[in-house]
Amino acid sequence: MTIQEIFFYLFSIIMLAAATMVISVRNPVYAILYLILTFFSAAALWILLEAEFLGIILVLVYVGAVMVLFLFVVMMLNISQSRVSEGFVKNLPLGIGVALVMLAEVLMVLWYKNQTGIDNYPIPVPHEQGYSNTAEIGERLFTAYLWQFEIAGVVLLVAIVAAVALSMREREGVKSQSVPQQISADKRDRLELVDMPVEGVEKN
Repeated sequence: MTIQEIFFYLFSIIMLAAATMVISVRNPVYAILYLILTFFSAAALWILLEAEFLGIILVLVYVGAVMVLFLFVVMMLNISQSRVSEGFVKNLPLGIGVALVMLAEVLMVLWYKNQTGIDNYPIPVPHEQGYSNTAEIGERLFTAYLWQFEIAGVVLLVAIVAAVALSMREREGVKSQSVPQQISADKRDRLELVDMPVEGVEKN
């Protein structure tokens, strides 16, 4: 077993364990932290496959921005632990069914591999010196997949607006601000000058 295979199995085991903890821990903040570990492990696998650009983007975009946004949104929404546990128990049979289907697919792939041999599976070929993974992805992204890229940007914009709308909603017992009321505020409604008498000083 080569050193590359050892790291592949190591990061794969870490990623599977962290992904399992994402759906099993009761604290949503801990779940997001485990999801960050999952993304780091996936980025390491991308780098092992010589897709350095995808690995770096996974860390910078998802771990550095999206997961931090999720963390703040979860903390602002103040999710009830009882509701989370109720949803987990309610959807447990469906989750077990999906897990069994995925396990069956993995076993079928392994069985097919043993029946046909390893030669049927593509093995990444090392690229020659000077090959730029970033340039290759950029050329494909802005030529063949331009519309898909633009649609993904619109979907992310809608997600940002939805996150802001959820955080701005009124909740009982929590102070909230009205943006239109703040914009239309007048200083005459907020400021009042009062002439206070001072002892020992005659008023002119």
